[in-house]
Amino acid sequence: MKTRSTSEQTPIAQRSDGGASTVTLKRGTVAAAAVVVALVAAGAGYGVAHWRAQTDGTAGRAAPVDMPASAPLADGRKVLYWYDPMKPEARFDKPGKSPFMDMELVPRYADEAGSGGVQVDPRLAQSLGLRLAPVTREVVSTGIEAVGTLGFNERDVAIVQTRSAGFVERVFARAPGDVIAAGAPLVEVLVPEWGGAQQEYLAVRATGDAALAAAARQRLVLLGMPEALILDVERSGRPQQVITITAPVGGVIQELMVRAGMSLAPGMTLARINGLGTMWLEVAVPEVHTALLRPGAPVKATLAAYPGETFDGRIAVVLPETNRETRTLRVRIELPNRAGKLRAGMSARASIVGERQEALVIPSEAVIRTGARAVVFVAADEGGRFSPVEVELGREVGGKLVVLKGLVAGQRVVASGQFLIDSEASMSAVVGRSGAGTEAGK
Repeated sequence: MKTRSTSEQTPIAQRSDGGASTVTLKRGTVAAAAVVVALVAAGAGYGVAHWRAQTDGTAGRAAPVDMPASAPLADGRKVLYWYDPMKPEARFDKPGKSPFMDMELVPRYADEAGSGGVQVDPRLAQSLGLRLAPVTREVVSTGIEAVGTLGFNERDVAIVQTRSAGFVERVFARAPGDVIAAGAPLVEVLVPEWGGAQQEYLAVRATGDAALAAAARQRLVLLGMPEALILDVERSGRPQQVITITAPVGGVIQELMVRAGMSLAPGMTLARINGLGTMWLEVAVPEVHTALLRPGAPVKATLAAYPGETFDGRIAVVLPETNRETRTLRVRIELPNRAGKLRAGMSARASIVGERQEALVIPSEAVIRTGARAVVFVAADEGGRFSPVEVELGREVGGKLVVLKGLVAGQRVVASGQFLIDSEASMSAVVGRSGAGTEAGK
């Protein structure tokens, strides 16, 4: 039996016409070629997989890594995986630079799993400016600050009218906007009816009949003659048909509706005068402060026109309607007008003085509002662990929020850098996992 030599050439392909190809390989060469082809195929497969991961966006979104039981230890602690605090959903099985941010990956230790809260590496927290603030008990005021505009006191208004028909003889130099004193002359009016009644009264008075004289005098009063005019007629013994109408109060002339030569009908308005003894300051207060508003409450007002000077007043009335667009209440404050310094149209800042009370407060920036709830992160220990706690808040006073429920004095809350903790774990997942609804101190 003949054996074929290993160096014998064998055809590796046939021609299309059935003949053997002249291209031949030695048997030793065939084995080497198979190894090369396998290596090339493996490299190509890795390259395709890597290219697909880059193009379909899965790179960097690695699934949780199942580390073996013999995971490396750091400072005697078992490391589960490494992650980027800015993208905590991506996990890596070895330390190094983050592919997303120019920062080192942070280890997640086995003793942190299931312990609740959020763990932040202290070095990372310091580099990113995470700041803590204590929960303190302070005396706060329930006062309210508001800005408004001054206007005339509409309750201090005098209307000047005629009581009998007559004619305007003279109008004194007055105009709307003029400030006049009480008793200042406005117009001279001729009243023919008054002249006849005065003449009749003088005739009856001359008879000496006291009863008839009293009746005639009463008629003058019913005709609308001022007491001063009647006394003047009695003193002079002559009728006075032309009378001078004066301002009953001091203030600013809002309207003046007479001119010389005009005829006047009974009850016709001649002038409207607004007193200046007090002014109204109307301010808009958010409806959330409705419970703190009460008529008669003291108010301190300041004006830019008089720096360093304070005007004391009180709440005259809280109007019963809320502005539907701004959700504010109109509050009318009455201010004494010392020396006439207050002018309608001036802007003023009002400080409605409230009660002072002791309460727990935290910085306003420490609160994360999730819509239905308000949550703060409380430092659980010195190792960089923070626990979310749901709180019930009161009003804001000077950049601080009153805490009604959820915290106790002495705790420390995260006042800045919450974005770091929020990136460490989804807010809803952390709250659900750690029981944020459980109040601290219970």
